[in-house]
Amino acid sequence: MALLINNRCINCDMCEPECPNEAITMGANIYEINPDKCTECVGHYEQPTCVAVCPIDCIKLDPNRLESEDLLYEKFVELHFEI
Repeated sequence: MALLINNRCINCDMCEPECPNEAITMGANIYEINPDKCTECVGHYEQPTCVAVCPIDCIKLDPNRLESEDLLYEKFVELHFEI
């Protein structure tokens, strides 16, 4: 699954610089995660770094984006390597 930031976000600016895929950007009111770029840090780290640095635990799995670890890894390869 990709991750999403829920409306509890306080715009603390902690998550955006931690994303190795540049999937996190400021939305209209709160930070947002582009699900096409989110790999839950598969290929980079063992756990999502945005979740680790979020002080209020507002980054959750997106139930509308069911993706296996294999699919997340394929997305990582597409984002970072020329095929």
